Amino acid sequence: MSARHVKRPRRVVVKLSGESLCGAGGFGYSTTAMDAVAGELFACASAKIQLAVVLGGGNVFRGAQLRKSDVGRDGADRMGMLATVMNAVALRDVLRARGASAEILTGLAVPDVADAFTRERAVAALDAGAILLLAGGTGHPYFTTDTAAALRAVEIGADALLKATKVDGIYSADPRKDGKAARFDEITYRDCLDRRLEVMDQTAFALAWENRLPIVVFDMTRKHAVRDAALGRRIGTRVVA
Repeated sequence: MSARHVKRPRRVVVKLSGESLCGAGGFGYSTTAMDAVAGELFACASAKIQLAVVLGGGNVFRGAQLRKSDVGRDGADRMGMLATVMNAVALRDVLRARGASAEILTGLAVPDVADAFTRERAVAALDAGAILLLAGGTGHPYFTTDTAAALRAVEIGADALLKATKVDGIYSADPRKDGKAARFDEITYRDCLDRRLEVMDQTAFALAWENRLPIVVFDMTRKHAVRDAALGRRIGTRVVA
């Protein structure tokens, strides 16, 4: 008798800004903010969802700081990638303090800190029940962490890419400036381009579109937002092919 096929749990990639670890407009780290993020990720993993997290580094370093200096784009981008590694170490330890299994893989070679990313290592960690923190961007300059998130989601066969933001979805205009801006529950990649809605950077967006990877844009401050978005519940805006 053949073995029964067992469907794997839902697998998602969450893109978090570095600012989520320090609070709005802040810099560095906030214990309160990190605890809140860890709690959301823990709730998602507790729902038996395979969870990989791509971190930004803007709370530690922003390339714009050096735009008028002698530091080139290559060097500034590598500094940014190192900042994401620092964030991953901090968040891993907070998650482990809550009793979660958390591992780091990085696109940037820092062997004394974390193993290098490979698809095989990533899938093995997810199958073992770990919350996977993906740091170091793509490992190459000139690519954003949005692109890293889309790339990693495609590589590991994620069911969706979840982009955590400060607003509850995608609007027809900036809702902070236009009181008549309408929020979309669902929108196509084509409509995003036609309306010039800046969901993610163009490289990330094109990669998701080409691979038919759904994107969910949602408000990270909503309780259990990550879990609900991962489960496909009506939250934020879903971008589909």
